[in-house]
Amino acid sequence: MAIKVDITVDASGLRCPEPLMVTRNKLMDMASGEVIKIIATDPSTSWDFPNFCKFLNHELIQQEETGDQYCYWIRKG
Repeated sequence: MAIKVDITVDASGLRCPEPLMVTRNKLMDMASGEVIKIIATDPSTSWDFPNFCKFLNHELIQQEETGDQYCYWIRKG
């Protein structure tokens, strides 16, 4: 099943905390229920984004790791 994405953020090459800050800023402009896809290369995002979603009541729909690339699909709460 394909996930309908409203905004995609390419945070490749950014290091912690930049991927989270870019995502947070984009989410502030989104409506509740919209989906953002984040592409990152920083391994710390594998625990940062799940905790970020839990803390701010967003839904982490899916996460994938392929080589040195990490992808996250988050539905704004």
